[in-house]
Amino acid sequence: MPFSPESKIGVVGLGYVGLPLVLAYINKGFNVIGFDIDSAKTEKLLAGESYIKHIPSEAVAAASSGGRLQATTDFTRVEDVDALILCVPTPLDHHLEPDLSFVRSTLDSVVPYLKSGAVLSLESTTYPGTTEEEILPRLQQRGHIPGETVFIVYSPEREDPGNPKFQATNIPKVVGGHTKRCLEQGVALYKAAFEKVVPVSSTKVAELTKLLENIYRAVNIGLANEMKIVAEAMDMNIWEVIDAAATKPFGFTPFYPGPGLGGHCIPIDPFYLTWKAREFGLHTKFIELAGQINRSMPDYVIRKVVEALNNDKKSVNGSRILLLGLAYKPNVDDDRESPSYVLMDKLEAMGATVDYNDPFVPVIRPTREHSQYAGRKSVEISDNYDCLLLATHHDLYKEKDFTSYKSPIVDARNCIKRPSAKYYLA
Repeated sequence: MPFSPESKIGVVGLGYVGLPLVLAYINKGFNVIGFDIDSAKTEKLLAGESYIKHIPSEAVAAASSGGRLQATTDFTRVEDVDALILCVPTPLDHHLEPDLSFVRSTLDSVVPYLKSGAVLSLESTTYPGTTEEEILPRLQQRGHIPGETVFIVYSPEREDPGNPKFQATNIPKVVGGHTKRCLEQGVALYKAAFEKVVPVSSTKVAELTKLLENIYRAVNIGLANEMKIVAEAMDMNIWEVIDAAATKPFGFTPFYPGPGLGGHCIPIDPFYLTWKAREFGLHTKFIELAGQINRSMPDYVIRKVVEALNNDKKSVNGSRILLLGLAYKPNVDDDRESPSYVLMDKLEAMGATVDYNDPFVPVIRPTREHSQYAGRKSVEISDNYDCLLLATHHDLYKEKDFTSYKSPIVDARNCIKRPSAKYYLA
């Protein structure tokens, strides 16, 4: 069936992926029901408020006041929608293996209420085969016939929070269907909101496409991180080297080093493929090596902090350290999987007292991995610390003048343009 403004769209998971998707369909004239287990999110949306910094409350208020946005924690209302898009987390467990508990619990909550003829699309990043292994049997157990009474598709999210050039609708949308008719319905669903839809032959191909995109980034960031260590040993600035190499108009794409990987994709997605490949007797050595390098970078940065404090005749134990930047990328409030948390963990385990400054994250929200920091608040930048450690390259740090600071500063992003005399590039 074609999708028109009379169709009702449902989106499950109202975070950094789901909320832009909700607004994208509303802006095309659709009525949308947003589902989430967090009542605080649904209540804010109904009040016309945004809880994501780069999404203005004005956009949410316009959608809510216009009557096209509904938000609820009541999953029985899935029976009202013509298409349901799942945007729920797919983290790793402590063994670096896929944790599909959010996908499974969501499916168990929505499948009983999915009406005949509806499209069910999964957007959460996962390993090839998830759609067939997790969604298909649940629908068949309810008596649905894929491609006839329900249409199953997989379409990986490609959100880049805070990117001013690419919003949800102008990023090409890859779609794979379980059957030919599933694909047709999936393409129709996304064509209604996206400028370009890219159909592929199966849900597995679509699932692997997302993994390849992010593995490509993870591997190249791993290379940049390794090159940083080599360049430092040879007394060179790797950022200068990368910028020079980037002047080549072909055959080179710049990637930059950092204190570790962050975000909901790059630190996680490669291990989904590594895990699945073992089922076929394969070992993804290249991917795993890049992962080892990237996961080792916080230790490299900590060694720089130790060096800076030692040169001031101080130890980490007992020192007060100010961490600049908690978000995983600049100028957004997204702190998912941020390496800043790893740096905090390691420094506090060594006996330091760690404060943080990040105007984009004024208060640390509860997280699964670092619940001990919930409620901790951002402090003002000052020179009353034994060391400052810059972990996120927010524009405001580039603009700040640190030249008069007496505290040593460790910069893991080559961000500070006017450093103090005690400046360490990490």
